[in-house]
Amino acid sequence: MDFGAIGSITFNLEFVSGLLSIIFINIILSGDNAVLIAMAVRPLPRKQRIQGIVFGSAVAIVLRIVVTFFAAQLLLISYIKVAGGLLILWVAVKLFTDESCDEGPEREHTTFMQAIRIIVIADLIMSLDNVLAVAAASQGNLFLLIFGLVTSIPLIVGTSTLMSSLMDRFPIIITFGAAILGKVAGEMIITDPVVVSALAPSEMLIHIVEVICIVIVIAAGKLLQCHKRAAAEKNRAAQE
Repeated sequence: MDFGAIGSITFNLEFVSGLLSIIFINIILSGDNAVLIAMAVRPLPRKQRIQGIVFGSAVAIVLRIVVTFFAAQLLLISYIKVAGGLLILWVAVKLFTDESCDEGPEREHTTFMQAIRIIVIADLIMSLDNVLAVAAASQGNLFLLIFGLVTSIPLIVGTSTLMSSLMDRFPIIITFGAAILGKVAGEMIITDPVVVSALAPSEMLIHIVEVICIVIVIAAGKLLQCHKRAAAEKNRAAQE
C-alpha cells in the first residue's frame, strides 16, 4: 500500500521487523517521559490531569515529528546536550520541590498552562535520543517513523495517568521520579560531544555522573522544601 511521500506499507519481513522494533523502543524509552508528565500534572485538580496529560503529550509528539528531521544534527552540536541536561536538572528540582511541598497550605498551585509548558519543553529535550532510535528503526520509511511517534501517545498517556495516581497513594514514588529525571540529566551532560571528546568517559564515569545528578536533585529539592516551609512558618508567625 503506497502513501506517496509519506511512505508505504508492505507486509514483508523488513517492514514487520521495523514495526515491532518501534513498538519495543516506545515501551522501553517512554518511561522517563511518562514520569516527567506525571509529576508535572499531579499538582493540577484531578479533572484537569487527564486533559493536561493528553494535551501535553499530543503537543510534544507533534514537536517530536518536526524535530526528527534535525535530531541527528542537534545531538552532534557541542553543548546542546549539556544545556539540555542542565535544564532537565532544574526541572527535576522544581518538580520535586513543588511535590514535596504538596501538602502545605501555602503551596503555589501549578496552573494548567504551566504544566503544559514544562511537559512540552522538558519532554522535547528528553526525546532527542528516543527520536533517533525510532528514526533508525523506521529504516527510512516515513510512514513507520510517524507511526512510531504517534503511537507513543497512548503509551505515555496511559503510563502518566497510572503514575500520577500512584503518586497520590505512595508519595515515595515522587522521590524515585525525581531520581529518574536526575539520571536522565546526568546521562545527557556526560554524553555531550564536547564532554566525550575531552574525557572519553567510561561506563563507570557515566554512572557516577548520573548518581551525582540524582543526589543533586534530591538534596536541592529537600533544601528548597525546608526553605519554603521555614518561610511559610515565618509568614504565619508575622500574621499572628
